[in-house]
Amino acid sequence: MNPALSLAVTEERFPVAGAFTISRGSRTEIRVVTVELSDGTFRGRGECVPYARYGETVEGVAETIRSLEDDLRRGLDRVALQSRLPAGAARNGLDCAFWDLEAKRAGRPAWQCAGLAAPLPVETAYTLSLDTPEKMADAASRNAGRPLLKVKLGGEGDLERIEAVRAGAPRAKIIVDANEGWTVEQYLALAPTLVRLGVALVEQPLAAGNDSALAEIERILPVCADESCHDRTSLAHLSGKYDAVNIKLDKTGGLTEALALRDEAIGQGFDIMVGCMLGTSLAMAPAFLVAQGAPYVDLDGPLLLASDRDDPIRYEGSLMQAPDTALWG
Repeated sequence: MNPALSLAVTEERFPVAGAFTISRGSRTEIRVVTVELSDGTFRGRGECVPYARYGETVEGVAETIRSLEDDLRRGLDRVALQSRLPAGAARNGLDCAFWDLEAKRAGRPAWQCAGLAAPLPVETAYTLSLDTPEKMADAASRNAGRPLLKVKLGGEGDLERIEAVRAGAPRAKIIVDANEGWTVEQYLALAPTLVRLGVALVEQPLAAGNDSALAEIERILPVCADESCHDRTSLAHLSGKYDAVNIKLDKTGGLTEALALRDEAIGQGFDIMVGCMLGTSLAMAPAFLVAQGAPYVDLDGPLLLASDRDDPIRYEGSLMQAPDTALWG
């Protein structure tokens, strides 16, 4: 029987550096839910970012987590949690707190607890918000030394945006994220030029519920499932339509399922991207373990914030270092 655990759930806000804009809107701050589990001696923390696209709110996610307080006192553990809550932000916050607590109790890093190899630094993409071509060219120029840029797109004017980014950062590799903002006709019209401009991948060009056309066209620009991919149950619906999957812990419901999804997706022939919601270093730390060996890493959340947590992850340009165990794991 696992010892009774106490639970603390808090909302925290962190300012964005400037504004962060995608096809669905713009933000100047983020609201995250921080979860803390304690056995009276050790504590473990996790962070989740409720996402309106999936019907989540900060208040609703916090209430879902608090509803398990009695279960935690009765010995609910990380394994039982997987069937107790569905994939999503609430389970992610708790799952990552369990991993951190397990590591602290064992006196070993989380990667050892998970049976993984020692993690190495990873190179993350740096995201350019959706804006006018002129402003995106300026942002690209200021980040031209980064090896991988991720460009937010949104439909009309996207070709001009990419041309402007390419002019501002002539040597950077580029991936683009349409956030469900294209039609199949737009993909077919844009893909040849984007490939010529050195774009390597597009995330979620079509709406998640209307992506069957991807199976019927030649995908000369590889397509990555984001909103269409949550956990392992998603994979059956992605085969033949997508070339890669974007694994985010707030979608998988935590590190436990994210590691399992990564392994199964690789086994089915998908390329892997490990991404994030806009969060702090506490949210990036467990995702860093999933990102080991991934062809595409997009864990730049802290780089887009005006302030971060104590003991933050260290970034050397776009090179993301392993998190300090004082932060997580």
